[in-house]
Amino acid sequence: MTVIAVIGSQWGDEGKGKAVDFLAEHADYVARFNGGNNAGHTVINEFGTFKIHLVPSGIFAQNTTGLIGGGVVIDPQVLLEEIEMLNKAGVNVNGRLWISPRSHIIMPYHKILDGLYEEAKGAGATGTTRRGIGPVFADKVSYNGIRWTDFTSDMFEKRLEVQLNLKNKIIVALGGEALSYEGIRAEYRGYYAKLKPYIRELFSIVQDGLKAGKNFLLEQAMGTFLDTDWGTYPFVTASTTIPSAASAGLGIPPKYIANVVGVTKAYTTRVGAGPLPTEILDFDSDVYKKFGEVAATTGRVRRVGWLDLEIVRTAAELSGMTEICLTKLDVLSGLEEIQVCVGYKLNGKEVRYADVDAYGLDKVELVYRRVKGWNEDISRTRTFEGLPANAQNYVKMIEEAAGIPVKWIGVGPEREATIRR
Repeated sequence: MTVIAVIGSQWGDEGKGKAVDFLAEHADYVARFNGGNNAGHTVINEFGTFKIHLVPSGIFAQNTTGLIGGGVVIDPQVLLEEIEMLNKAGVNVNGRLWISPRSHIIMPYHKILDGLYEEAKGAGATGTTRRGIGPVFADKVSYNGIRWTDFTSDMFEKRLEVQLNLKNKIIVALGGEALSYEGIRAEYRGYYAKLKPYIRELFSIVQDGLKAGKNFLLEQAMGTFLDTDWGTYPFVTASTTIPSAASAGLGIPPKYIANVVGVTKAYTTRVGAGPLPTEILDFDSDVYKKFGEVAATTGRVRRVGWLDLEIVRTAAELSGMTEICLTKLDVLSGLEEIQVCVGYKLNGKEVRYADVDAYGLDKVELVYRRVKGWNEDISRTRTFEGLPANAQNYVKMIEEAAGIPVKWIGVGPEREATIRR
């Protein structure tokens, strides 16, 4: 039996979808344990190109079973669209995708409040995706949430009535329009009727699988530094993103998580507000244009920066990473010189990421190391020895800083564009 957790070692968008897609070939179960549809995993394989938000990215491996744990918050419309998309593409998920009845549901008022809160904050907005993630998690911990298990009785109607009495007052106070009870009730009863065949208690599935020696692949949403506690608060997501979240969000005891794969992009990106120490602000520069990306979930242009080894090192220590999957090394091809942040200083003294808060992170002095780049196109390279010497040195530098091996290297978006060491 193996239990492997796949996490992002930066601010999300590291390429976890691709990593999970090729690691799933040996998995019996692939599972999401945190977050919601604010996360987007892009997968490119023989079935096509997919942007996945809720269904585990490893579902394309035909011998796997997908699990969506109670730690995931669900927009039912998005989930139904994904199921339909996958079934039409020939990836039949019927009978091999299960949703925890403990998972909380994103309601229309969560999305509305997400937007109204951001607008009310003005310059202090945190840059949310406005998909209702923060408000639904706030309801979860303040005993105001609605779960799939509520639909098995008239508890859904009772809880919806209470919540609309509360939420409509806030919505109207912030300039929005009150929501209709009957409309929401009918809409969400319809969602439940369609998703009911997929909803099943996961505890026995997980526990029986562990006892039977099955292989589990756990998919984190977001990235390490969007974690509610360890990220750049308040510019973070609403859920725990480190591997320990799998214990609460799926029911996997911590002792079983033997391997943690840290997916690390060869440079750094971030969507939304918050500190990005190595950010490149020369929007007309060739480097900025080379690194430029569009987020899979929001369509927003990602902010970009040089690789920050202090961030990767901290993620490795915090989450107990055992190996690294390095992605998008091919994007660096063509650069004569590459800058890499190897540490921080504040008031002339060396500091670690954990020594400063989000606002202090904007004030640190970055210690850069300049390394030689390479011009060769490496997108068809399939062995480490086949990489240019400077590309090999770049990988070795990351290994040395993180203290763990780089086991996989992505040299293109496709599944097969991967060097396995």
